[in-house]
Amino acid sequence: MLSWDQMPNLALMRCCRAWVEIDLAALRHNVQHLLALLQGRTELMAVVKADAYGHGAVMVAQTAIAAGATWLGVATVPEGIELRQAGMTAPILVMGAVNEVEEVRAIAQWHLQPTLVSPKQALIFSETLAPRPGQPVPVHLKLDTGMSRLGFPWQQAQTFVEFVQRLPHLHVASVYSHLATADSPDPTILNQQHQRFEAAIAQLQSADLRPRHLHLANSAATLGHPALHYDRVRAGLALYGLYPAPHLKTAAHLCPVMQVKARITHIKDIEPGTGVSYGHQFVADRPMRIAVVGIGYADGVPRALSNQMQVLIDGRRAQQIGAITMDQMMLDVTAIPNLREGDVVTVLGTSGEDAITADDWAALTDTISWEILCGFKHRLPRIAIGQPLPQPASSQARDRH
Repeated sequence: MLSWDQMPNLALMRCCRAWVEIDLAALRHNVQHLLALLQGRTELMAVVKADAYGHGAVMVAQTAIAAGATWLGVATVPEGIELRQAGMTAPILVMGAVNEVEEVRAIAQWHLQPTLVSPKQALIFSETLAPRPGQPVPVHLKLDTGMSRLGFPWQQAQTFVEFVQRLPHLHVASVYSHLATADSPDPTILNQQHQRFEAAIAQLQSADLRPRHLHLANSAATLGHPALHYDRVRAGLALYGLYPAPHLKTAAHLCPVMQVKARITHIKDIEPGTGVSYGHQFVADRPMRIAVVGIGYADGVPRALSNQMQVLIDGRRAQQIGAITMDQMMLDVTAIPNLREGDVVTVLGTSGEDAITADDWAALTDTISWEILCGFKHRLPRIAIGQPLPQPASSQARDRH
């Protein structure tokens, strides 16, 4: 029997109750539109952590690199190893903090590039690599300019860089920081972080310390603040076709990459007064036709959307009714004729002239679109549409740092 990965897309769709479609043409479009915002030698890092925000890290990484991105960003060592095992040879930045000896060894073995946030962490790397000297491991030093998460104090940038440069087996490949409010229309904090980053750079330059690369911009700063692009930008949400904030929608034309679809598994008629689903949170006030759809909160549809969300069926909206259950949800399809069991419902995405977006769900559940995208579980197979998968990037990319 074919595995999920080996099964042709059409056959896979036919045997699934629900699935996630990943439009690789839209992904390539987004990469190219982000690249068009960059000047000079500024490079694009495709952030593919959290399984590419739920889109499938390997196929997203392959497509992004083929479309012109030159770096990949992950949060953890296993995420980086997954990409290497899939044949990816582009430089990979591990953005999370690494302190365990085995992780340090894995970074060296798999040619990953770590983020260092403290002298203690740098010592762990240098001492762990000492028994197996070879080409120095490129490391990226992160400064805290106001995020108050990972990073060494920006005021002590010179001390930090000098300390790491003196350690054997390490090579400072870049200095970077992360923005806390780049998606806000109020630039006050962003400007403060930018000024702090510039002050740290000036501090390094005055000591004749010149890291090869500097980077600061996330998706929001990539779209809205060209002065923050430096040598590299790190695009996450924008890569997947969503905007970090409404005021950034005019910066570039982005296309959502993910759609979520499911099949109608059962259709029935109910009488007035009939309760629907657990707790009877919905009770029919008229004769109704309802459709049961094979997707639920165990697949990533928030239960908090119960009785709030709509879906699309051939371009027409249908209201979800009753509590969303672990594996299923119910729809009011009274006004949609000629439906059959097996028909496809667009749970998230575009159908006809209408669309339901991750932003819509986020607004209804008081969260952010990032969380919605990352929430779809892996019992929903990811199915690539739009173009064939490209071949992995050239092995020459591995040594770029």
